[in-house]
Order: sequence, then C-alpha cells, then structure tokens
Amino acid sequence: MNQNEIAEILAKPYSQQLLNGSTPARLAYDGLDGDPRVIPIGFWMEGDKLVMATVPKSAKVAALRKNRKVALTIDTSAFPPKVLLLRGTTEVELVQGIPEGYLTAGRKVMTEDQYPGWLEGVKALYSEMVVLTVTLTWAKLLDFETTLPKSVEDLINAQQES
Repeated sequence: MNQNEIAEILAKPYSQQLLNGSTPARLAYDGLDGDPRVIPIGFWMEGDKLVMATVPKSAKVAALRKNRKVALTIDTSAFPPKVLLLRGTTEVELVQGIPEGYLTAGRKVMTEDQYPGWLEGVKALYSEMVVLTVTLTWAKLLDFETTLPKSVEDLINAQQES
C-alpha cells in the first residue's frame, strides 16, 4: 500500500473521528520473548505519522528496539462499529522532558477537572520519555456502512451470485 492510499483512508471522516477521539489505540507488538502483546496507549498524529510516548525503561521500548513492526487498532464499541486498522514501522527516540503531543493525547481522554492533577503528576514524574513514531505502511477503515471486512464482502458476493 502506498502513502497516497494510506492518506486517503486517514482523511475519511470516520478515520478522523477515531484519530481525534478519546479512544486509545491498541498497540500490538512482539515482546522480547517472541510472544505477542497488545496494550492500550494514548497517541497523537504528527502529519502522516502516529506518535506515542512512554517510560524509557518500559518493556515495549526494549521490544520495539528489537522488532520495529507494529499493528494498531482504534475502534468504537457502538453499533455499527467503526474500526481503523493500521500497520507500520516504529522509530524509538529518547527525548528530554515531556512531548507536547503527549499532553495533548492526555487531554483527549480525560475531563477538564481531571487534567490539571494528571498534568501535575506527569510533570513531577518524567524528566525524559521515549517517543514512538510509527510510519504507517498499511491502513484500512471498517465502518460497516461503506466498508466491510473482505471476508464479509466475499460472502455477500457469493450469495448474490447464487
């Protein structure tokens, strides 16, 4: 999949709702032991890249230094579901301080009353963070209105041909 195709998918209204909404991404990666992991994680977009930040000594940082490939999903639980599926390659960078995007991502998931206390705790805790920047290599939006999983499309087509 090329970058123009990915950009088209990310520009769709449902994709934009998911990318800018309060739902965390679910990040899938291979742990150092080779077993898969999936974790919820806050994120933000910088241009066409999906970005996250975390504790420098977290297990995911060590694993992503070894195997940079990831998959992510951002989805809703309402019916019909809206699901943005993403794959990419991660760059791992240690930075001083707290990335502004991390603070923006935090604001997306909490109330105005919760944010000041969270911000105070974050500033007291982190002197440095690791920024995980995902260059997307594949994207698919399933909105169950205009797009469906391929297997469902195939089943519908097979039934219509019968």
